[in-house]
Amino acid sequence: MAPGVEGAEPADPHCDPDNPRVMQFQEISAAAYKIKDGLPRTPCTRSGLSRAVGMEIYFKKEYLQFTGSFKERGARYSLMMLPPEQRQVGVIAASAGNHALALAYHGSQLGIPVTVVMPIVAPMMKVQLCRQHGAVVIEHGRDIGELSCHVYCAAVVVTRVLCCRYDHPHILAGQGTMGLEIIEQVPDVDAVVIPVGGGGLIAGVALAVKSLRPNVKIIGVESEKCASFTASLESGKPVYVRAMSTLADGLAVPLPGVNAFATAAPLIDKMVVVSEEQIALAILRLVELEKAVVEGAGATGLAAVLAGLLPELKGQKVVIPLCGGNIDTTVLGRCLERGLAADGRLCRFLVTVSDRPGGIAELTKLLAGIGVSIKDIFHERAWLTSHIYSVEVKCVVETRDREHARQLEEMLRHHYGQVVFGVNEVRANCV
Repeated sequence: MAPGVEGAEPADPHCDPDNPRVMQFQEISAAAYKIKDGLPRTPCTRSGLSRAVGMEIYFKKEYLQFTGSFKERGARYSLMMLPPEQRQVGVIAASAGNHALALAYHGSQLGIPVTVVMPIVAPMMKVQLCRQHGAVVIEHGRDIGELSCHVYCAAVVVTRVLCCRYDHPHILAGQGTMGLEIIEQVPDVDAVVIPVGGGGLIAGVALAVKSLRPNVKIIGVESEKCASFTASLESGKPVYVRAMSTLADGLAVPLPGVNAFATAAPLIDKMVVVSEEQIALAILRLVELEKAVVEGAGATGLAAVLAGLLPELKGQKVVIPLCGGNIDTTVLGRCLERGLAADGRLCRFLVTVSDRPGGIAELTKLLAGIGVSIKDIFHERAWLTSHIYSVEVKCVVETRDREHARQLEEMLRHHYGQVVFGVNEVRANCV
């Protein structure tokens, strides 16, 4: 590990903290030529959300890649750049999902053996897909730090090339090809808003875009649960930040790549941080309005716009990469519910009503009268300290919007007296 850096990954000869490598535009151009026959050009289309947010939004739909993420760009290029003798031996990499899938798929296409080390908590779907593509999968550890140590030791033992998911020069060059496509598809773009984890994507795209259009703004977005790149910019060097559980699990990289940081830092115009609620709301908006299923990490760019964190872009033409669509189906359900709550369309309240016939019926009639739909209802009698002929009812309800939720509050206050109304919760009592 890098000395004195908690959680730092084992040394990679291509990723030396003492001698970081700044990428050159020519490397991205070479990568684009090399991979053009093996990857589709994803669409970059105008969004129906443009009017609502006051910007001309274009979504670069990287979730439409075969394995569902932009990681295919760097994976294919890094595999194609292997010397013939190393192609026979193959590569090994640590990944929680998308990089592993990309390597496994393109390794099978190019006839290169691939071994991926994945955490034991990785979604079973991703593990099985890697195996279906012919990769050897080793399940080990619970976080990326444990994975990286294990994969480095394994690489030494089997003499396979260590393929860093976000900091190897070939990975950065491959990811940068997205920037070339953005400029071709939206030539008069004013800004590109890019999700940031280890920094490989923003480094490659920023270099490509700024080389061709120096005046285009490059804005990075991180999850508040792991804002390691923001902290690194403030420190002037990559620093370790402990990663917490987040909807944007693909961005939970505690230590940015040294090459990625050296390349991206001078090119980034602004960094912003988004909350879990804002990410969930972005996922919801994409499902409802764009008919796009995008994972948390891929939705953070839109989250920053919806949260009003980029007011300087009003009236401008903005490209947002939707970087990946590999979201677990159970997690998607939770994200949609969180998004509904953040949007004021899912509320819960506790109300104490009469336990005599008609008490609960009166409550449901009141809710129906203002068009509130009950999703769940629960009764509690044993632990009440009020009148013996009373029952506490907990309701989870759907409302149309925040204004409708406000009407719900007023109705409860009018009929049941004292009410404590929070963002997602109402407490009411009847005497």
